[in-house]
Amino acid sequence: MSACAQLTAAPFPAEVPALPADGVFMIADLPAHERPRERLWRQGADALGDAELLAILLRTGARRRSAVDVARDLLARFDHRLDALAAAAPVELKAAPGVGAAKAVAVLAAFALARRLQTTGQADRPHLGSPAEVADWLRETLRGKAQEEFHVLLLDSRHRLLRDVLATLGLADRSQAHAREVFREAIKENCTRIILAHNHPAGDPTPSPQDVECTRGLIAAGKVVGIEVLDHVILGARTPAHPCDHTSFRNAGLM
Repeated sequence: MSACAQLTAAPFPAEVPALPADGVFMIADLPAHERPRERLWRQGADALGDAELLAILLRTGARRRSAVDVARDLLARFDHRLDALAAAAPVELKAAPGVGAAKAVAVLAAFALARRLQTTGQADRPHLGSPAEVADWLRETLRGKAQEEFHVLLLDSRHRLLRDVLATLGLADRSQAHAREVFREAIKENCTRIILAHNHPAGDPTPSPQDVECTRGLIAAGKVVGIEVLDHVILGARTPAHPCDHTSFRNAGLM
């Protein structure tokens, strides 16, 4: 059995403390099939509701009330809105029955980690809001390449790069760049906007008739699947005839 399979199959460590004399209920005092901690271990976090996940953070309940009961009451105080709970002040959390300072701190820490996770890497994502920014992103990648590379740049709603996907390589006829290669990863990422880009190894960034035909076909295909093609940028080389090393289909009025 693989290590992954062993981890999945392993039972949750037995941690069933005795009921304290003061009558405070532990999660472990709930019936086995209702214990959020054990359910998360075996089924994953997505199998639990908000109150159950919150109960794991709280760890203990109050007199004659389980941690799940306390969690439900706490959510109710904030209209069952996680965003309102996340924005609560420590004193507001501590004021809830069964929630002391330690539990309030645990909840606040969990939401703080969630916010940091949400922003992790965003500052490092390049902003691709113009053809020049697209060219700057791909210039070194495509410099000196002897074959054409067709890239699909997946963007978020603020035009920050999510992924740079190499869709096709070395096609002599650009019309062979099929929609399935172009949109496959965008659909997987639930991305709603993309920029197309490829290089002309010969240096001239002027779009060919095949480039224009291919781009228009991909724009039409994107409308069918709900993905907007914002631009198609061709990178070449700077020459006296072409002082700019790239061409934007949108700026050129080709889309």
